[in-house]
Amino acid sequence: MVRVVRVRRVYDPPEPEEDGVRVLVDRLWPRGLAKAVAGVDEWPKAVTPSGELRKWFHGDRGTAEEFRARYEAELAAPEAVAELGRLRALAADGPITLLTAVKDPASSHAAILSELLSG
Repeated sequence: MVRVVRVRRVYDPPEPEEDGVRVLVDRLWPRGLAKAVAGVDEWPKAVTPSGELRKWFHGDRGTAEEFRARYEAELAAPEAVAELGRLRALAADGPITLLTAVKDPASSHAAILSELLSG
């Protein structure tokens, strides 16, 4: 079974034909973006990096590899595991798009999450 999981910036305009279910994967709502404009269908906070992890990483205290290990450890929590299962089921039914406000989604937590959901 092929799961289509895209990663895009939440500030980019929705592409209804390709996006499928639009899932915000940031802990905080994106600055300056109206909910009506964002077109977000889901906001599962259980799979977003914790505030502590975000502050640690953005404080230049670790490497991308260490961030990944810590984020994957957070995703092993029961609530996150359940949410990952639900997102995998959504992806099995059609495309989903993971949305983030970061400037480089390809090297963010959203890309890690995409890999986990696609496999």
